[in-house]
Amino acid sequence: MSIDFRVVFGLAGVPPHDDPRAYEWERRLHWLMLLVSVLAIPAYYLEEVAASPLLHSVGVAVDTFILVAFSVEMTLMLRVTRQKRLYLIYNWIDVFIIFGSAGAFLGAGTEWVAMIRLLRMAVIGMMLLRTISSVRQLFSPDGLPYIFAFGMITMVVGGTIFFLVEPTINNIGEGMWLAFTTAATVGYGDLVPTTPISRIFSVFLVLVGYSMIGALTASIASILIGADEKRLRREMHHDIQLLRHEVQQLRDEVRQLNHALQEEELPEARLRGHRPHALDEDEFAP
Repeated sequence: MSIDFRVVFGLAGVPPHDDPRAYEWERRLHWLMLLVSVLAIPAYYLEEVAASPLLHSVGVAVDTFILVAFSVEMTLMLRVTRQKRLYLIYNWIDVFIIFGSAGAFLGAGTEWVAMIRLLRMAVIGMMLLRTISSVRQLFSPDGLPYIFAFGMITMVVGGTIFFLVEPTINNIGEGMWLAFTTAATVGYGDLVPTTPISRIFSVFLVLVGYSMIGALTASIASILIGADEKRLRREMHHDIQLLRHEVQQLRDEVRQLNHALQEEELPEARLRGHRPHALDEDEFAP
């Protein structure tokens, strides 16, 4: 018996044999919720690390937006899904994100600061897990635009975070350049992270950069290989059509043959019906 790990990790999406509208809405909201999940990282930095009260307020606003976005998505999907209980089981990670974000938001400023921070880190981990599960869709010819879009967003967000947490960065442009050289593992040395926070964030950017380079390479390879696959599919489709045509011809011939045999047997059956039959003993009874 095979185990569906998507169900185990709460990433299964809409259950099988559900309302077609549910699959359509899941497809529409997929990339939007992916971008919302990515916002959890800068929100955590702004809310937990930023010294400025204004940046802290921005982090709280982003966290609130994430909570509202996931709540709206869950409410909408429960409205269009027929198997509501099964949908919650299949997507328990979204339920955890909603309740975890709400708990961290409501518990801010209380004596449970350490527990709230741990809960917020768990929520970010769940969001990253959901984001990573979506990377598999990038390994296709259609995923190339999404790779570039995700890379640009990563550079902008990374540059902004470097501008906020790295004292040697004077503007967002320099932050984006440091984010690019870090993610691409170029390391020119003109700009380097110096604080522990920016170095930790650099590790994250390196991992993202490796993932994006791998996804970009796989997507380009799929484009090159995809031409041969399309040609093979066209040939296979043509062969299937010919096979169907031949089968239909054989069916027509068998049908005509059966019809001809029935017409030949019909006169003989009529003649046999008029032949004298054996007399029954009751016919001789007085």
